[in-house]
Amino acid sequence: MRTWSPRRWTAAAGATLISALVLGLPTELIPNPIFGRQIEAPGWTYAAFAVSAVLAGLLLATYVRNEPAEVAEHDATDDDAQLPMGADEKRFTLGGLLSFLAIGCPTCNKLVVLALGSSGALTWFEPVQPVLAVAGIVLLAEALRRRLRSEVACAVR
Repeated sequence: MRTWSPRRWTAAAGATLISALVLGLPTELIPNPIFGRQIEAPGWTYAAFAVSAVLAGLLLATYVRNEPAEVAEHDATDDDAQLPMGADEKRFTLGGLLSFLAIGCPTCNKLVVLALGSSGALTWFEPVQPVLAVAGIVLLAEALRRRLRSEVACAVR
């Protein structure tokens, strides 16, 4: 990341802000008039929220070309568009989803309440949320690590 251009750091800052809004508004960690939270968020959710947003922002920035003057030798083709979702993208998606579930209100999540009931959400789901937060952060960090490692190690075509 030491070799990142200002363009990529700007993209990382913007992606972090967008990630924070996507995670924080519906879970009401960022207060807003649209969404509500029935149970106050524990203190650890704010740390998990901040770390997840930063990791997601950095990960999304790895998809921005580092230098605008660089010209890609291999342009995207129709074959590239049909490739299956890579492991890094799957880790990013799963990590973001786990982070979202971890920081959300257990009784506000309709799927959890439908599956477990409101008492089950408090009894079974709420104690698991810190584990989900750690798992989400680990997946986001691993996806970022792999993206950064392959960025340096991949051969130029």
